[in-house]
Amino acid sequence: MSWGSELWDQFDNLEKHTQWGIDFLEKYAKFVKERSEIEINYAKQIRNLSKKYQPKKNSREEEESKYTFCKAFLTTLNELNDYAGQHEVIAENLTSQIITELSRYLQDLKTERKSHFHDGRKAQQHIESSWKQLESCKRKFERDCKEADKAQQYFDKMDADINVTKADVEKARQQAQVRHQMAADSKGDYSSYLHKFNQEQNEHYYTIIPNIFQKLQDMEEKRIERLGTCMKTFADVDRQVIPIVGKCLDGMSKAAEAIEAKTDSKQVVESYKSGFEPPGDVEFEDYEQAMKRAVSESSLSNSRGEVRERPTGKSKGKLWPFIKNKNKASGPEDFSHLPPEQRRKKLQGKLDELNKDIQKETDQRDALTKMKDVYVKNPQMGDAASLDPRLAELGQNIEKLQFEVQKFEGWLAEVEERMPSKSDTHRRSGLYESHSSGAVNNNCAQDRESPDGSYTEEQNSEIHEKANVANAKPPVAVTPEFDDEFDDEESLPTIGNCKALYPFDGHNEGTISVAEGELLYVIEEDKGDGWTRVRRNQDEEGYVPTSYVEVFLGTNAKGAMTYI
Repeated sequence: MSWGSELWDQFDNLEKHTQWGIDFLEKYAKFVKERSEIEINYAKQIRNLSKKYQPKKNSREEEESKYTFCKAFLTTLNELNDYAGQHEVIAENLTSQIITELSRYLQDLKTERKSHFHDGRKAQQHIESSWKQLESCKRKFERDCKEADKAQQYFDKMDADINVTKADVEKARQQAQVRHQMAADSKGDYSSYLHKFNQEQNEHYYTIIPNIFQKLQDMEEKRIERLGTCMKTFADVDRQVIPIVGKCLDGMSKAAEAIEAKTDSKQVVESYKSGFEPPGDVEFEDYEQAMKRAVSESSLSNSRGEVRERPTGKSKGKLWPFIKNKNKASGPEDFSHLPPEQRRKKLQGKLDELNKDIQKETDQRDALTKMKDVYVKNPQMGDAASLDPRLAELGQNIEKLQFEVQKFEGWLAEVEERMPSKSDTHRRSGLYESHSSGAVNNNCAQDRESPDGSYTEEQNSEIHEKANVANAKPPVAVTPEFDDEFDDEESLPTIGNCKALYPFDGHNEGTISVAEGELLYVIEEDKGDGWTRVRRNQDEEGYVPTSYVEVFLGTNAKGAMTYI
């Protein structure tokens, strides 16, 4: 059905309808724009969420990312970031394919509609003007006819009146003729213009207006088709990213499926395994016998004849009092603050990094060497001597790195050599409870550091520290008078016993030499100066470094007499 034939008299309603159609299109464009803004804001919030929960660099979270569930969560965050990117793609496509296109189309549509209705109004004005002119011709013809009729009646009256002169009658007759002629002319003009108006009106309602309305109908149909296309595009924009969004979701699902509880449990072992062995059985200490009880021959023979492995357990009590400047090699650089197993892993990782650096420097040196050979053969390409400083620098760097590798390899070999074995029966518990009193002495193995303050130490550090101990003098045995007084005094009572952790030579006056693992009696506890007074038998007494022995005090410790 055509607007031109069916709606020939609905010019105003069509004008309102087409304007409503343009307003509706503008409303849809605004809707798409707001949807695009929502997608952008949503993508921004998703990205911020993903970034917020990303593990921070150089933090504990980065170390924890080695677990499978942490890796799965990290994968989920990365996939979520890609998921946010797809929503940004939706917003971009909505803007470029719908909003921008609709904005241009709306401008053209408004211009086209304005042009069509301008032509329609012009045609309307023309037909209305013709109608007015026709009415004017009609009224003139009517007026002239009335005037001619009046003139004829006046002539007839004058002609019948005998008192009127012949001249007046002739004048009336001429006036009537003029009026009749004017009426005839008006009739001709009216008839002619009427015919013209009918033609124009016919053309207006059957040609001009139908053409204009047809163009408006085509314009409106195109608008509706464009709106339908935009709505389809609106759905297609979402549909296009569904495969990628599906891949993101699949990635999240695969990451979740990759979580392995057993692997994470194993990783906990790898992360926290110290390398120590559980403590062995605690030996029974018999305190009922007198202090003259001789140490078992097996204990003495073992302590004197065997060189036992130095314990590697961590201690937290007193530091070795005679060391003022620790060897840097035993500091954090060699990871000596870590348990053996963790230290081994750290050292191995450091070695791998150093080897990578050496390989990198070596590759650079090889490349520069080849370049130098090219310059030597072709001097015009460059100065070979200009590469010498860089080659020398690379050589020095490689030597430094190789030295570092040797140093860390030494530490690694030491750790592997000192790693405990399953057959070792001389391991001690981290916290020893005395059967006599149940109290834990602050100088036990768990609460005291080894002489250099670390789990393991290099041999040169050990020798250095032993020399310090050997050269240090005990706090009380400083004069010959002390020896006389010591010899003449009555034997002090036993307040506990101890076990030597390390061998001590005891060259200074007032000290006593002990062997590693030897059992001794304690007759005076440490007073804060780092020395403990012990007795081997009735005749052998002296001081030993407190950090060299593991002390177990008896119930009579508080009431015991001490020697000053």
